[in-house]
Amino acid sequence: MNLVSLFSIALIAFLCLHHRVLASSSDFEGFDAEDDDVLDDSTELHHSLRPPLLTQSESTVLDLDPPSDSDSTTPASKSDPPTQTVKPSSISFDYWDEDEFEGLPEDEKSMESPVISDDASPAADPQTPDLESASETADTDIPKKKQSYTVEIVCVSILIGYAINYFTGKRENENLALAWASKFGLKDTIFEKNFSLLGVGEGEDSPLLLKEATNVFKFYASGRRYCHGLLATLELKSRHDLISRLFNSVVPCKDEISFEVYMNDEAMDHIVFAMARKKAAKTMHKELRDLQRFGGMVPSPGGRKWVTEELAVVSESKEVAGDMITDVVLDQVFGDKSFEKFGKYFISMHFSDQHPGKHRKMLLFKFALPDAKHMDDMVRLIALIPYYIDLIGRYKLSSQARNKTDGARQKAAQEAYKELENVRQEALQRKKAEKKKILEEAQAKLSAEALRKKEAKERARQMKKSMPKVKMSRGH
Repeated sequence: MNLVSLFSIALIAFLCLHHRVLASSSDFEGFDAEDDDVLDDSTELHHSLRPPLLTQSESTVLDLDPPSDSDSTTPASKSDPPTQTVKPSSISFDYWDEDEFEGLPEDEKSMESPVISDDASPAADPQTPDLESASETADTDIPKKKQSYTVEIVCVSILIGYAINYFTGKRENENLALAWASKFGLKDTIFEKNFSLLGVGEGEDSPLLLKEATNVFKFYASGRRYCHGLLATLELKSRHDLISRLFNSVVPCKDEISFEVYMNDEAMDHIVFAMARKKAAKTMHKELRDLQRFGGMVPSPGGRKWVTEELAVVSESKEVAGDMITDVVLDQVFGDKSFEKFGKYFISMHFSDQHPGKHRKMLLFKFALPDAKHMDDMVRLIALIPYYIDLIGRYKLSSQARNKTDGARQKAAQEAYKELENVRQEALQRKKAEKKKILEEAQAKLSAEALRKKEAKERARQMKKSMPKVKMSRGH
């Protein structure tokens, strides 16, 4: 009887403990732990439903053994029911109340819950990143990093190329200018034989060239009869500028040198003369004021030698044109045969006693520059400068041609005076208009009372002015 009572008490205690363990395994309210048959069916329900998007801490299963005495170990062990080991994955989310969870999707796909096995490797964990995919993403990041530096590399390359081109182009221009100066400005050269002072200074050690810019150089010479001096300007290509160099490779341009000879007032007669290539001569005739006013295109005269067909002459009279184009210059440069060999660097020359500017009597020459190794090709062109200085300094017009030129210059002087008067009148009208505008703006700013007083004052002044004048005499 005592043995049966002990066995009954032990069975009741075991059932109570088992019920408590099942109740503690459910973390959500509304989940009831039932008997062993319900546990077996819960696994199938768990695999058929989608787990909610909530995290759950793993429940600890208490492994409790029923109490047993030493005297009754054998009969108790035979009568105890077999205990079932509940897996954590099978007891999670056995049942829930559908009324307490809203918003769950209707089309629920069956998802198998992950099964934790003893021999699980890190690759089976879905949260661990795949090494192969990580290596692929790393490989794709490398070209992206390389592409991110493409703009910087291109910019730095352009800056380096620009710097290299600047110094090399600067050196090329300096070498070209020094080659010209050494050919025509040193001892026993053309300018040294025809001028007593060369260079920009007064001493013997003064430099021959004055560098005004990276591609502009000046050369000065003085000390010759019939002229005050000579100024040569070398305008070279902008070789130091990379953009200009690329542009010049598409649109070619030339290195040019221009000479300005300032003649004495008493040494130059009434001369307006120009010669250039045909297209350039037409442009000069349209744009230059002295040629437009006094000059005209001169056709080739018959019965005498004339310049080559590539050139055109603009002159005030045929007499001047014939006297300026002598047989010497035709044989040296401007003839049909000599121009092909020695005149390829010729651009234009322009002589005028009506040149606009500070110096009215000037001789202008413009030539193209060859490279530093072929400076000998322009020796005959440079020789034209002292030749025409002496020719024009000794030249005198005939009486008939001089009367014609005097009339043209008087007419030009009258036109210039009229133009000057028109400019003065325009300036006065502009000044009056500005003054009137200022007065109107000042009147607009005045108040109504001030305007009334001003109008009354003006009306009184007009009435006083219109009244007859009375002469007062004192009686004796």
